[in-house]
Amino acid sequence: MKKHRNSQKRIYFKDACYFITNKTFNNFPYFKEKIFCDLFVENLRLCKRLKQFQLYGWVLIYDHFHLLVQPEDKWNISEVMRSLKTNFSCTLNRIIHPEGAVTSPRLQGIYYNKLDFFDYQKRFNQKYPNNHSFPSFQWQKSFYDHYIRNENDFMYHLEYIEHNPVKHGLPDDWPYLFINQEYENLTDEY
Repeated sequence: MKKHRNSQKRIYFKDACYFITNKTFNNFPYFKEKIFCDLFVENLRLCKRLKQFQLYGWVLIYDHFHLLVQPEDKWNISEVMRSLKTNFSCTLNRIIHPEGAVTSPRLQGIYYNKLDFFDYQKRFNQKYPNNHSFPSFQWQKSFYDHYIRNENDFMYHLEYIEHNPVKHGLPDDWPYLFINQEYENLTDEY
């Protein structure tokens, strides 16, 4: 058991699986925009590749996401989340406010090219050629984590993720969910 140096609440267990919740700053509904949702999914895919974690379930809602993840030995859950949140924030802010972007893309080299940043920027500029009302993107400061204790706990949280779009009144065909066949190669067998 290892405590995170900046948080007395975060405790890491070897081979642990976690249920994660993270919200946008002030619950701003950025993910009503399909371009941002697609960008999030691609960042999740790249983060999974870089940080080598198992992903069993996920859902993206207008102002938050849930993950059911198991980090590998090399990275802990805080490092995984820092990578996902930082890369997404940086990339999205370069798209919605390119004139104010002072940082270079976080995903360099082959990973950045695979993200196809310029395709997302082009899609955004075509949809919002003159103006948009999106503030600079921010996540809430931290994230909620729950250590999965047993198989029943795992199944409860997996079902919670699966039914989260219904809970939030989203359409029945909400696509940003792990059970969507389009994303079947993103999740791992449990």
